[in-house]
Amino acid sequence: MTVTLAKHQHAKYFQRFIHLLPNQLAVHDSIRLTMAFFALSGLDVLNSLDVLSEQKRSEAIEWIYRLQVRGAGPRSGFQGSTSVPKEASKYQTGHLAMTYLGLASLLTLGDDLSRIDKKSIIQGVRACQNDDGSFTATLTGSESDMRFIYCACCISAILDDWSGIDKRKAINYIKESISYDGGIGQGPGLESHGGSTFCAVASLLLMDNLTSALSEKQLNRLRYWCLMRQIGGFHGRPNKPEDTCYSFWVGATLQILGVRHLTDATENRAYVLTTQDSVLGGLSKFDTSAPDPLHTYLGLCGLSLLGEPGLQAVNAALNISQSAFDHLEEIHKIWAGD
Repeated sequence: MTVTLAKHQHAKYFQRFIHLLPNQLAVHDSIRLTMAFFALSGLDVLNSLDVLSEQKRSEAIEWIYRLQVRGAGPRSGFQGSTSVPKEASKYQTGHLAMTYLGLASLLTLGDDLSRIDKKSIIQGVRACQNDDGSFTATLTGSESDMRFIYCACCISAILDDWSGIDKRKAINYIKESISYDGGIGQGPGLESHGGSTFCAVASLLLMDNLTSALSEKQLNRLRYWCLMRQIGGFHGRPNKPEDTCYSFWVGATLQILGVRHLTDATENRAYVLTTQDSVLGGLSKFDTSAPDPLHTYLGLCGLSLLGEPGLQAVNAALNISQSAFDHLEEIHKIWAGD
């Protein structure tokens, strides 16, 4: 029997996160912007953004702009929530992941980015790059790995300004992170992982260096490594179980590499839909766990890559809907004419 995607229930699920965080996710209040991105982008992929009134969309845009740390030089960008008040401005600092998600959410809501402090955000990106080419999330210190190279590349692509990244160093870091098995880890010498492989491949594509940075042999080994991640759904590392989110992380990587058609789409879809709650909405990591916003959004994106009816297409590299990407291109045309 063919299982139907419970679109209406999933849209209701995301709507709840726009209004409040449930008790079990309250610990994530400091990165509330992440939850907003999943909810808004999830509704967008579901072609259901119209469930939000114009007033609600306007309120969401204003809330996101409240998170922008403007004119703070190397500390500029977006923070994850309003938990650090304006009165404590010396403690406010941009975070690369939050900056990317803030910009992406504004695009999803149809904002023209006219209130973005582009110059200082790029200063913030530049300040977070390390000598080895990697990036930390903030100036105040954090992990430095492939995730934040990806965030820096997304920010630069959205703002159409690459002056904040030393591409040569970033590309060298990615190349040094290629593992013995052909996949890519979070950094040099680390285990290959589906998430870090996506971040690396998408970053190279956004920097327009995918085929120039990697040899055809390296690209083919990457393709093989990713194809071997499919069981029914996908997992992120050898000997791990299937996990809904990798239908996007690995599926999007295979799409960028031009071989997603070599996967078993029927089996992938079947696995993802075993994790959906068709009554209350949402998708989960495993079919035995509870739904959460991340796996709901990425599961839907994975289904979108498969051409699931009723879902909007997704731009694989930026992880935003096609309509949001088209809107970005129109903004770039306006900026080019200024």
